[in-house]
Amino acid sequence: MSRPRTRAEYLARLVPPSVAGLNRRSLLAGAAGTTALLGTGLLAGCGSDSGGSGAKTVSLGSNQSDPKPKEVVAKVMDGFRTSSGLEVAVNTVDHNTFQENINNYLQGKPDDVFMWFAGYRMRFFAARGLAGDLSDVWGKLSGMSDAFRKASTGDDGKQYFVPSSYYPWAVFYRKSVWQQNGYQVPKTLDDLTALAGEMKKDGLTPIAFADKDGWPAMGTFDILNLRINGYQFHIDLMAGKESWTSDKVKKVFDTWRGLLPLHQPDSLGRTWQEAAQSLQQKKSGMYLLGLFVGQQFDGADLADLDFFTFPEIDPAIGAKALDAPIDGYMLARKPKQEANARKLLEYVGSKAAADTTVKSDPSTLVANSEADTSGYSALQKKAAELVGSATEIAQFLDRDTRPDFASTVIIPALQQFIKDPKDIDGLTSSIENQKKSIFTD
Repeated sequence: MSRPRTRAEYLARLVPPSVAGLNRRSLLAGAAGTTALLGTGLLAGCGSDSGGSGAKTVSLGSNQSDPKPKEVVAKVMDGFRTSSGLEVAVNTVDHNTFQENINNYLQGKPDDVFMWFAGYRMRFFAARGLAGDLSDVWGKLSGMSDAFRKASTGDDGKQYFVPSSYYPWAVFYRKSVWQQNGYQVPKTLDDLTALAGEMKKDGLTPIAFADKDGWPAMGTFDILNLRINGYQFHIDLMAGKESWTSDKVKKVFDTWRGLLPLHQPDSLGRTWQEAAQSLQQKKSGMYLLGLFVGQQFDGADLADLDFFTFPEIDPAIGAKALDAPIDGYMLARKPKQEANARKLLEYVGSKAAADTTVKSDPSTLVANSEADTSGYSALQKKAAELVGSATEIAQFLDRDTRPDFASTVIIPALQQFIKDPKDIDGLTSSIENQKKSIFTD
């Protein structure tokens, strides 16, 4: 996805005019012309991978645009075709474009089934009647834990989501680089800072970093807030119940400011893939990202990849909470092929679909507990153990809060902080003021 060239274009991409109760017309004043280009059919009209029409075709809106995830979706859909005799028209759209325009998409003419995330964002759309009730589908699923059911449940107690895969965020590194230099896994933030100093002396960039697409930096905020203030404060902050001007939040940004010099510079012009390649090329020593970082590694390089959970900052809080987002599928509010769409949703939550994913993607974990995970790599097994040992699991910042708040406030705010981390008071006051107008809509 290309970077916006003007502020108007940037706002047009990030501020969906269809979000219920929008009271930010002044923000959009300069973007009105460009916003018109984001018609409600934007996603449905982009990049369809397969054709097909008629009563035996189900349409799927997919945000899995990177090569490996796209390949996995294709294989899962092939399995559904074989088992059901139904066709699937897959409409793959660039991940960020899909995410930034989801409101317009769901209120226009969405595909029968669409890929999305668990957490606040799933509940947000379910509560606004933009997703179909899948409680009947859940009645046919097996191998799904109570935790996954809870993550798929809306505010009304009904299920609106079918989980397919999940992955933890952690600090990744190459074992060979660490063995060569005698590095040890840090247990505290002081240890991490000292390790980064050693890496600098050894000619490495301590921490690979990228935020061109706006969301990766959210992972850094999440883990620092979880380590400094704990899970409940973090979730309440995301839900608009805590103030961004509190000393607790300011401490997060102050801690981050101290770590920024250890990060790869010029991050706003770099994609996560490019940052991952610096780790793959042994130019960086560490990288805080999701397990999907493995998509940038192959063969012996992938086998050389390892990780540790971000170290503790406050001993009273510890280091057991983490981000482990859940990806999956949802039903449009008025699907054209509802019966067949429900069949597809039952299939994507099945053991068969999970087995296909295990065989095809070494950078994710499957939700269905009946899947044959004997093919998991050592990295996947360790990731599953990490999630299993977590005391609390967050879904990731832009999934744990309102979509309009994440897009229009948090992305610009974090990027501004990265460019100029000096004015924390001004930054947090700006976020809080905008939060109040959005959460009271």
